[in-house]
Amino acid sequence: MNIYFDVDLTLISELGELRPLVTETFQLLVADGHTLYLWSGNGIRWAVVDRHGLREYVSGCFYKPLYNHRNALERQGVAAPDFCVDDHPDCIEEFGGVVVAAYGEANPVDREMARVYEAVRLAQQLSGGTT
Repeated sequence: MNIYFDVDLTLISELGELRPLVTETFQLLVADGHTLYLWSGNGIRWAVVDRHGLREYVSGCFYKPLYNHRNALERQGVAAPDFCVDDHPDCIEEFGGVVVAAYGEANPVDREMARVYEAVRLAQQLSGGTT
């Protein structure tokens, strides 16, 4: 699956700290054959990818449309995601995926990314996949 992750408050806190288990979850998802993308309403975020050593897992970064998602992606020439991970439900309602609790402040016991991995596995099984 092509999995699109929001950046702010989904993968990083307000101060830019990486949410726990992001790297481990990205490793597992890529090993399971998924393709990972980051998108953000704040622009293309390769700097976040590089700051946190995620380049080997992320296949692309895109601008996330804030409304009329599907049409806006088409205008950008970007394929629609198969699965989204976001702290807001808008994209999840449009494309499917999982809403995570907003990661506003660093919290070393946060386990949302483990829940994301299980949600992806379940979605893959329901779609007839084997992961």
